[in-house]
Amino acid sequence: MVDDNELETLRDLAVPAPDGEAKARAFAAAMHAFDGQENISTAPQGTAAGLRLTERARTLWREIMQQKLIATPAITALVALPIAGYAAFEMLKGQPPVIGGNDGKVTETVADKPLAQKPAANGLATNEPLAAAPAKEKKADTDSEERLKDEAQVAPASPPKPTTEVDSLVKQETAPEALPTPAPAESGQLGGSANAPAAAMRSAQAPAGAVADSKLMVQPAPLPGDQMQPQEENRDRIETFKTNLLHETAQDPVSTFSIDVDTASYSFVRRSLKEGTLPDPNTVRVEEMINYFPYGWKGPDSAATPFNSTVTVMPTPWNVRTKLMHVAIKGFDVKPAEAPKANLVFLIDVSGSMDEPDKLPLLKSAFRLLISKLKPDDTVSIVTYAGNAGTVLMPTKATEKQKILAAIDNLEPGGSTAGEAGIKEAYKLAQQSFVKDGVNRVMLATDGDFNVGQTDDDDLKQLIEKERGTGVFLSVFGFGHDNLNDQMMQTIAQNGNGTAAYIDTLAEAEKVLVEDASSTLFTIAKDVKIQVEFNPAKVSEYRLVGYETRALKREDFNNDRVDAGDIGSGHSVTAIYEITPKGSGAEQVDPLRYGQAKVDNAGVANADEYAFVKIRYKLPNEDVSKLITTPVTAANEVPSFDQAGSDQRFSVAVAAFGQKLRDEDQTANFGYDRILEIANAARGADPFGYRAEFLSLVRLASSLGGNK
Repeated sequence: MVDDNELETLRDLAVPAPDGEAKARAFAAAMHAFDGQENISTAPQGTAAGLRLTERARTLWREIMQQKLIATPAITALVALPIAGYAAFEMLKGQPPVIGGNDGKVTETVADKPLAQKPAANGLATNEPLAAAPAKEKKADTDSEERLKDEAQVAPASPPKPTTEVDSLVKQETAPEALPTPAPAESGQLGGSANAPAAAMRSAQAPAGAVADSKLMVQPAPLPGDQMQPQEENRDRIETFKTNLLHETAQDPVSTFSIDVDTASYSFVRRSLKEGTLPDPNTVRVEEMINYFPYGWKGPDSAATPFNSTVTVMPTPWNVRTKLMHVAIKGFDVKPAEAPKANLVFLIDVSGSMDEPDKLPLLKSAFRLLISKLKPDDTVSIVTYAGNAGTVLMPTKATEKQKILAAIDNLEPGGSTAGEAGIKEAYKLAQQSFVKDGVNRVMLATDGDFNVGQTDDDDLKQLIEKERGTGVFLSVFGFGHDNLNDQMMQTIAQNGNGTAAYIDTLAEAEKVLVEDASSTLFTIAKDVKIQVEFNPAKVSEYRLVGYETRALKREDFNNDRVDAGDIGSGHSVTAIYEITPKGSGAEQVDPLRYGQAKVDNAGVANADEYAFVKIRYKLPNEDVSKLITTPVTAANEVPSFDQAGSDQRFSVAVAAFGQKLRDEDQTANFGYDRILEIANAARGADPFGYRAEFLSLVRLASSLGGNK
C-alpha cells in the first residue's frame, strides 16, 4: 500500500524541465522526414476513402468548414430535415419522439443553448497562439481540436426562437448546466487553454449522464401550438329578405300571403347552433320554424273540406300593450288504408359535390327508410344526374324491395351537375308510369349545385311550372352545407307544388320521410292562400310574423292562375299576427296632423270584429279554387296568455325564438330565459322529443348570444 507521506512527497516534487536537446533532435528528425518524402499523402490519419460513412460525413463537413462556405440556413436544413423526418415517423406511430435515451424528458442540448465562456488557464488569452511544440504533442492537440469540432458541429446553433412561459419553466427544470465553450479559433490557432486536454473538456460536458450522448440528443423543433385554421369559404346560397313591416290598418287593412309548410329553416338553425354559431338571419324563416312541429289543432271531419281553421286572440308576451292573432290550420289526415297509389321518381344528385358524409351517404340511408313505408302497389324509379342524366332503375313495384335497395346502394358520386337534364328525365319517367287519381311525385335530393344546362333560378322555375301542369308534383330535399343552394330549392319546390326540407341527420330523415310520410307525399289541397282584412275600428296597426318570402299581392288572392303553397295529409299550418288594439297607446306611427279617412261602421253588424280571415284553395285534381271564411271576434279571445292552449303558447315561443335569432326590434328586450320558460311550460305531449330538442336549442342560443 502506498503511504500518504509518499504521495505528498511526490506531489511537492518540482516538474523536471524539458530537455532542450531532446526536443531539438526530435524536431530536426521530423522536419527531415517531411522534407525527404516526395509523395507525401495529403490524407489525415485514418482512411478517408471507402471506409465508414460517418468518416466520409466528417471529412465533408471539415472541408466545408475549412473553405468557409458554411451558412446558417444550410446548417439548419441539414440538421432539421433528418430530425423532422424522424419526428414525423414517430408521430405516425402515435408516440412522441424520444431521442438520445432521455426517457421522454425535455432536455436542452448544446445546439439549444449558448455555451458559457471559460477563462483561459495560466493567464493566456483565449485566442493566444500556442507555443511551438514537438510534432507528437501538436498532433495530439490537433486531434482534440478535431473531436471538439465534430461534437460542436453535430448540432450547429440555430437562430433564437421565441419561447413561451411554459417553455421557460420546462427548461429551468430539465436543462443541463451551462457547458464550457472554447472560443472560436482563427486559422492556425486553437481555442481554449493549452492545459485543457480533450478528455477533460469532454468530462466537463457530461453532467448527470445526459450530454454524453450529445451527438444523438438533438431535439426536434417543438410542434407549433394550436392555430386557428383558415375557415373554408361558405358557398351556401340563401335568399336574403327583410322583416315584414308594420302596417297602418286605416291605410292598408288587407294582408295576403301563401301558406308555407316547408321545414328547411328549422334544420338550418339547429345545425348552426349545434356547431357552436348563431345562424345567419337570412336562414331563419320564422314560419318554417313554427310549422316544423306537429300540433293538435282541430281538423276537418271529412276530406270534402280538406282543412279546418282555428283562430285565437291573446295578449302578447313580449309587449303588454299589443295582442296576438293566432291562425291555425289543420289538414285532413288521410288514413293509410285510404291512401292513393304512389308513383315516385327519386331524382338523385350524384355529382362530385355530393361526395361528403352528410350528402350522398346520408341521402342513401334516408331513401332506404322511405322504401320501408311504401305499399306493395307503389312504384319507384331512380334517375341520377352528374355530368349527364341517366335512368338507374325503371319503374319497379315496392314488393321488389331488394332490387330497389341495391340500386340505391350502388350509387357513387362523380362529375359535374347537370340538374336540368336530370329534372327533364325524371318528369319523363314519371309520365311513363303515371297513376290517375294517385300520387305522382318527383323527389329531388341534392345540395342544389346545378352547374350544367339551365342553372338560373328563373329558367328552372319556368321548367318546373311547365311540368306542373301535367299533374306531376316536385319535392326537394337538401343535403350538406357550405355548398347548399337553398334559394334554388325554395324556388323549384314552391313552383312544383311540393315542399322543401333540409336533411342534416338520419333522425331528420326519419321525421320527414317516415313519421311525416303522409303529409310529405299525399297532397290534400294546392294553391292555398290566406287573406286577412283587419277592422280599423278595432285594430290600428298590425304586422305578420314571418312569411316574408311568401307575400302575395291583394289581387292575387282571387286569381286562380297565381301559384301558392300546398297542404299535405295531416299538415299543420300556423300564422301569427301582432296587432295593436285601437286606443291602446302602443301605436308606433304618429297620427296625421290633418287627420285621415274617417272610418264609420255605425249600424254594421260586424263592427266588433277584429278581422275577417279568408282561405282559398284548390283540390289536387281541380283548377277552380274554393273559399273558407272565418270572422274573428271577442269570442276568439282569451283574457291572459296562460289561458291559451299549450300548442298556441308553444308556437308563440317558437315565433319569439325565430324573431330573436333575426334580431328583430319587437323581441330585443325579450330574453331567451322567458322563451325557455314559456316553451317549457307549454311542452305538453312530446312523443318524438322534438320539443325537448327545441328547449336545448334555446339554451345553446342563449349561451352563444350572451344570455340576452
